[in-house]
Amino acid sequence: MGRGFVKSGSPGYELVDQVEDVDDNNQSRSQEAKPITATSHYAEAPRRRFFARQNCLIFGMSLAIALVFCLGLGFSDLGSADCPCRPSKVPQYFQTSPELWAGPTATGKAPFLAQTRTFDRAAGATYVPNDPLQTSLPIAGMDPRTNESIFRLMGYLSPYAPSPGFGVDEYPLPDGADIVQLQMLSRHGARYPTSDANVGALGRRIAAAKKHKFHAKGSLAFLNAWSYQLGAEILVPRGRQELFDSGILHAYMYSPLYNPNSKIIVRTTTQDRMLKSAENFMAGFFGLEWTRNATIEVIIEANNFNNSLAGYLNCPNSNKVGTGSDAADIWIRHYLQNATDRLAASIDGYKWTIEDSYAAMTMCPYETVAYGFSRFCELFTYEEWVGFEYAIDLSFYGDNGFGSPTGRAVGIGYQQEVMARLKNHTLGYSGSQINVTLDNNTATFPLNQSLYLDFSHDSNIIIRTPKPLSANRSGYLDTGGETKYIHFVLNQRTVPLGWSFPECDASRVDGWCELDAFLRVQDTMPGIARYDYACFGDYQVEKLAYGAVADGAPPS
Repeated sequence: MGRGFVKSGSPGYELVDQVEDVDDNNQSRSQEAKPITATSHYAEAPRRRFFARQNCLIFGMSLAIALVFCLGLGFSDLGSADCPCRPSKVPQYFQTSPELWAGPTATGKAPFLAQTRTFDRAAGATYVPNDPLQTSLPIAGMDPRTNESIFRLMGYLSPYAPSPGFGVDEYPLPDGADIVQLQMLSRHGARYPTSDANVGALGRRIAAAKKHKFHAKGSLAFLNAWSYQLGAEILVPRGRQELFDSGILHAYMYSPLYNPNSKIIVRTTTQDRMLKSAENFMAGFFGLEWTRNATIEVIIEANNFNNSLAGYLNCPNSNKVGTGSDAADIWIRHYLQNATDRLAASIDGYKWTIEDSYAAMTMCPYETVAYGFSRFCELFTYEEWVGFEYAIDLSFYGDNGFGSPTGRAVGIGYQQEVMARLKNHTLGYSGSQINVTLDNNTATFPLNQSLYLDFSHDSNIIIRTPKPLSANRSGYLDTGGETKYIHFVLNQRTVPLGWSFPECDASRVDGWCELDAFLRVQDTMPGIARYDYACFGDYQVEKLAYGAVADGAPPS
């Protein structure tokens, strides 16, 4: 769903972001840019040491007071089960610290955008403030009339931005209608690449070449001093911001759905970036004391564990699907040939390949969300970035979407959970990869919430109206009583359900679907997905050609 962090090298002026400070009388003071000299920087040292000692003393006193508090209450053994200073034991599925099954958590080099960003004034480029990323770049071939950022052409690697829309207009609720339930499925925020990503391989190849006669020039001259320093898997600062902002957005949109006298269950997985995404969203929605309002349930994300929020982990055939990647590879070798020839001419002592060009394009969004800016972005034309987007489309459609024989099966567990909430029942058996231990218990799969928040992509919203609402939104119909609707929202724009499900009425200008019709359609989905056969059947997944599958299920 889902969208700053200076020290002068010589005496002069240090630019300091204007911040608000509060004095002893709670009066706000502004701190402006201030002059510094080499001597004034060190003159502060004794004062800092004084306050450091005071802080240590305060910390020591606080610790002593805490110990006295426990001992004073009669708890002489801090390790005893009765001591209130010791955290109580919680079930694994509600345990968020220490993390279990967190996955790789390697961090990377800290960003230093104030020093590393560049723009060529000689070529007419103008300064554009970062917000916080430097995404307003002058790219060759960009249409000056639209000036659309290349960061809208990077698929799943694009920093979050609201969708431009899916073909239907947005409408407010009519008078007398109420939103009665939200079911939100959110992707994690922007992150470092996976451990086996092509960007890491490019970094290793260039590092190896530098041990010999590597020399880059022209647009690639920055590679002479460049090295790969990205982390792996975990959220970058922008990713934390995206989920925090999403929490704030949803708080403005749906806060009344939360019962302030309750504590809701929020679900995520044990992957570090998933857990941190949920925590940042909660902080945005409820504030820093969100643990008073919600408990995070963490479902194990590891091979062979049932997990509806990571359905591919118990679907072995999904790991064999490669038709999308194969199709994307064919396209990459076509659209990047000119760029590869152009870049290869700027390197001596290294044979630059098409694989390097594609990895360099992939490096652009990864470095941008990690550091705020990347020199790799300006190496390619706007047309080549359009080609990059299409390569991602081919890959995801064939490997994960309706072009994949396991596309439906991987997501069917979550679909069944949404239906169970809508029909107000738990799941003792599903024939899919849900965690039955959790989903068959209202303590871990509650049915009394108006606000359901899951972290792993989209939004489902029920809307209730006093009468049926006309398809052209001209008003309520005279016949019929209270009617419930599904309003499906993806990245803040309505998805027209009738275009996919005729039962939902494709003529509806608002894209809504009556709940009863939606449930009838969804009841057929497990049969279409054929989870057991799709995930475990022997139908030679690897040999399926691109286009042989068009509905997300194995061929009959």
